[in-house]
Amino acid sequence: MFAEFRQGKVNANGVEINFRRGGDGTPLLLLHGYPQTHAMWHAVAPELARKFTVVAADLRGYGDSGKPPGDAGHHAYSKRTMARDMVDLMASLGWSRFGVVGHDRGGRVAYRLALDHPERVEKLAVLDIVSTHTMWMNMNKASAQAGYHWLFLSQPDGLPERMIGHDPEWYLRETLRRWTAPGFSFAPEAMAEYVRCFRDKAAIHAACEDYRAGAGIDFDLDSADFGKRRIACPVLALWGETGIARRYSDVVATWRDWADDVRGQALPCGHFVAEEAPRETAAALEAFL
Repeated sequence: MFAEFRQGKVNANGVEINFRRGGDGTPLLLLHGYPQTHAMWHAVAPELARKFTVVAADLRGYGDSGKPPGDAGHHAYSKRTMARDMVDLMASLGWSRFGVVGHDRGGRVAYRLALDHPERVEKLAVLDIVSTHTMWMNMNKASAQAGYHWLFLSQPDGLPERMIGHDPEWYLRETLRRWTAPGFSFAPEAMAEYVRCFRDKAAIHAACEDYRAGAGIDFDLDSADFGKRRIACPVLALWGETGIARRYSDVVATWRDWADDVRGQALPCGHFVAEEAPRETAAALEAFL
């Protein structure tokens, strides 16, 4: 994977951030979701690198990036903090303005980056998500059952860490299986990376802190901004036909609550659009970017 990419690490916002860089052209930042790493872009990044300088980063707490301990208010894993990491990463590589594509948790970092640092983001693409505010405000029996991990991972006092830690590889594989379209199999090299990184107790704790932040400070920040601050750049929303975002009847409309210039489409896949439908994902991103 990433044969033509170089790996690097930089100190960004006080945390070491691991990334791969490849291609030549306009800078483009790719952010992964839970429970994965930057390896999820292995099929899409080389295609985008034909026209862009692609940076695929591990979020703090994930992959080979630093994993600081959580804090009482979960500020260390707020999307505001994680967005600042990425601003510092791109600045260290020489870019003050760039495109951002985020899947799942990375999408939440990406739209917070666009809200907090509008001068930095040229264009924003969010993959198979609606906003954190929308998720919590529309939680009901069906969505709670389908998205049980939002409630489970945000539980306090180390409860999810201990339960997941009993058999992390099984939990990882089962989570990935539940969110893919029937018959899909992840690339063995990518799966090996996910398993390697997820076995780390610090990574399990960090991911739980990510979701605790989602239930607390991230929701509070979204609530404070909702109806008051808007994403200034063009936005593309992509989602899987059997993915998570499709539970909302009009995904594009949910993002028009946050931005004026929004377009989007469903792709023939489940939640992991970049791996289940890489050609369609790359084509849609290239056309938009």
